[in-house]
Amino acid sequence: MLPKGLKIKRTKTPEQALAALMRLAARSEKSSGDALRLMQNWGVEPSARQGVLQRLRDNKFIDDRRYAEAFVRDKMRFSGWGAFKLRAALRNKGIASEIVEEVLHSLDRGDMTDRLRDRLERKMQTTKYTSRYELKTKLMRYGASLGYDFESVGDVVDALITDIEE
Repeated sequence: MLPKGLKIKRTKTPEQALAALMRLAARSEKSSGDALRLMQNWGVEPSARQGVLQRLRDNKFIDDRRYAEAFVRDKMRFSGWGAFKLRAALRNKGIASEIVEEVLHSLDRGDMTDRLRDRLERKMQTTKYTSRYELKTKLMRYGASLGYDFESVGDVVDALITDIEE
């Protein structure tokens, strides 16, 4: 009898892993890092993982550039993330640095600033503060946590605070 909570790791053959990854990638974008992590969890032999991954790439089930573009588009639109947070998340997903930099370089800076301004305006409505300095500090911290650089956040925060004072 096994101890409670301990699961037996079910191993998959490379063919089973390929079929499972094809199904998963057909439903939603997956990165090569996601595929490698899944194969590791499934107990696929390390020597077979690269072969399975190459077949997925050849059949266009996995494309890191396409994944990175979709990831960036979704995280910017729905979560309001900035370039620093996007870069870190993509690198964590196993996307090559060249692809990450190309995708981030193609972003519209004006659109990012508009999204930052929108997020900071919403945050400002729910933030409690007793002084202008406290508000600025909280908004700066929030903007940085979204992954924007301090200069951009500072410019937007200064403009917002000036708008309320007028």
